[in-house]
Amino acid sequence: MSTFIVQGGKSLRGEIIPQGAKNEALQIICATLLTPEKVTIKNLPDIADVSRIIELLISLGVTVKRESRSVISFEASSINLDYLQTKEFRDQSISMRGSIMVVGPLLARFGKAFIPQPGGDKIGRRRIDTHFIGFRKLGANFEYDSTGSFYKLEASTLNGTYIHLDEASVTGTANIVMAAVLAKGSSTIYNAACEPYIQQLCKMLVSMGANIDGIGSNLLRIEGVKELTGCIHEILPDMIEIGSFIGMAAMTESELTIKNVSYDNLGIIPDSFRRLGINLEKSGDDIIIPHQLHYEIETFIDGSIMVIADAIWPGLTPDLLSIFLVTATQAKGSVLIHQKMFESRLFFVDKLIDMGAQIILCDPHRATVIGLDKMIRLRGTVMSSPDIRAGVALLIAAMSAEGQSVIHNIEQIDRGYQDIDKRLNALGADIKRV
Repeated sequence: MSTFIVQGGKSLRGEIIPQGAKNEALQIICATLLTPEKVTIKNLPDIADVSRIIELLISLGVTVKRESRSVISFEASSINLDYLQTKEFRDQSISMRGSIMVVGPLLARFGKAFIPQPGGDKIGRRRIDTHFIGFRKLGANFEYDSTGSFYKLEASTLNGTYIHLDEASVTGTANIVMAAVLAKGSSTIYNAACEPYIQQLCKMLVSMGANIDGIGSNLLRIEGVKELTGCIHEILPDMIEIGSFIGMAAMTESELTIKNVSYDNLGIIPDSFRRLGINLEKSGDDIIIPHQLHYEIETFIDGSIMVIADAIWPGLTPDLLSIFLVTATQAKGSVLIHQKMFESRLFFVDKLIDMGAQIILCDPHRATVIGLDKMIRLRGTVMSSPDIRAGVALLIAAMSAEGQSVIHNIEQIDRGYQDIDKRLNALGADIKRV
């Protein structure tokens, strides 16, 4: 187990380029299973979760060639379906939640798929019913072995149909879309997730020969095709990392330029940080955060306390609420953070309270933050990273705190952030990996 030792109180300065989007990368990599032809993916982040899903595809028989650190080609011309029933496949799959997205492509192309209960962050209940309800509506037979927590799907033919998703699940939408593009006939998917990651997946599939209408909306219409071809696809910059850098700059009184952010795909993220009083400017496709000693949280027009809540796109992504919460601890004013989707994601606030933050955890979904306006600085402490996003929030807190902090279990951070210590140290941070 690795550890970060962080000397706080350092202001940063310079330019930083965000990595490729982790959440997009996982579904794009799985989509390469839909064709026997070569698919080249650019701007892939070199992070643990991406490495794990690539290792899974290699075990399935996919030929993988790394052309550079961020460019990798995949050729799924010879898939070993027997591997799906091995203990090795089970062990690989349960270590990451992204493994669930191999099911749609395998079912569509080969007529069967097996998957154990997927792993991932322990941030509360994360049901996968949406995936299997969609597959069954497309004509797949579904079996669940409750003793072994193993799922089995088979279909001699998938047939297009009308599907109204019970929730706008991003991975559920991706999985069902990947199955529907090779189904026979027309499919309509309503209440589909429409995040930029889903839009990117759909655009990639169209470049491979799929017929998808309604990209960017919650109503997708898909006309199935017999086969897909290879393509070249470039992944968007990671909006979660961009948001993390914005909050970090405000907390550490830094002057940063975040380069090539694909601003039009950030949705309401910049304006949501502005509601915390953070100054940021758009310059071309860059975001500039000037040095700022203080930032003040807005109130609503009637003077009531500001509420920042997650919502399905184009609402605020839940992956950033940990960052908003920690950033608010040093603002002037108060804010209610409402994490609607996951009931365990706010439980890391006890570590911030130990550092001197004033936070009231109202219930598993809501926390009220009373900003200290930097009149009382956070103090260094020893803590452990519970998941990817909370881990980075704690890193930001440690960077802004007085004294030394120790963060254990940083493997969680490495799952989603590429060389985060090296990149921040290049800007003036003091983070030592042990």
